[in-house]
Amino acid sequence: MNETASTPPPTRRTKYRWFPIRGPIRLTASVVLGILCVVMIYAAWWFVTAGEVAEERIVGPQALPSPTETFGTFGQLWSERKLVQNTWVTLRRVIIGFALAAAVGVPLGVLAGCFPAVKAFLTPVILFGRNIPIAALVPLTFFFFGIGESQKILFIFLACVAFVIADTATSISNVGQEYLDTAYTLGANRWQAIIKVLVPLSMPSVFDSLRLLFGLAFGYIMLAETIKLGSESGGLGNLILTSQRIGPRAHIYLIILIIPIVAFVIDRALFAAQKGLFPHKYGGNGWLLSAWRMIARGIDDLKPYFFRPSPEFADLVGVGTENATSGKASGEATKDGQTESKS
Repeated sequence: MNETASTPPPTRRTKYRWFPIRGPIRLTASVVLGILCVVMIYAAWWFVTAGEVAEERIVGPQALPSPTETFGTFGQLWSERKLVQNTWVTLRRVIIGFALAAAVGVPLGVLAGCFPAVKAFLTPVILFGRNIPIAALVPLTFFFFGIGESQKILFIFLACVAFVIADTATSISNVGQEYLDTAYTLGANRWQAIIKVLVPLSMPSVFDSLRLLFGLAFGYIMLAETIKLGSESGGLGNLILTSQRIGPRAHIYLIILIIPIVAFVIDRALFAAQKGLFPHKYGGNGWLLSAWRMIARGIDDLKPYFFRPSPEFADLVGVGTENATSGKASGEATKDGQTESKS
């Protein structure tokens, strides 16, 4: 009776074998399904653009060139349009703007997660930054920062900093209260509880959020680069704008295909760094964490050579030592005097 009740019905297992809810999938099956998706999209692209002349095609070549026509212009995009240089220009803007947002947003998020008063103070800014349409920031950045390189970098900063603050504050708030109670029980003060307990425990979630937001920033920069007011700006967004105005249109599709590839490579690199920093959570070998600990130990070893106690502090220590010595000596003298009087 028990074996019959615990065994699922055979017809049910056969029916849902290929689509189990939240079930595992083999790596080979995952790769094959992904390739199948790409092949189907490519086949649909080829089908709607098949034909030697425009009248024979479902979609005209001005709107959508065929796969052969599109990939045939890659050499021109690489050499004449300077694909590598423009990709680097876009990446540099995203890296600087996002690093600035992380440098400002993470400390503010830590304070907001630790102290409710700080979080209440920053809540209007966070709500405004997270809900304002990103496209509305573009003309504002032109007004305040001009049309140069700083406009695009600060656009990324303004578009991301509110998300960084909010996600960091949430990560700090999600650390279990038992860790904080244990730290206080062991004698930690407020500063040590923040630096040695809350921040290290929240860092895996903070880094995960930063990795996802970096991909979002890579999409935002396209919006800033496609609006051109100056003479020269560069970047992949500017290449899309130029291709839309003077052609060839095939370059637009090539750049649209290249952007996800670049974003995927960056995401994998950041995930490798994430595994290196937090092996206990993501199962990496911890090589980056070991390097960081080695650097931290080296800095601790070098501290005595650069940070010596101030003369005032040394004097205070000396005075305290002298007082203790004189007090001890006077105590011994008094004790000896009492001993002599008794004798």
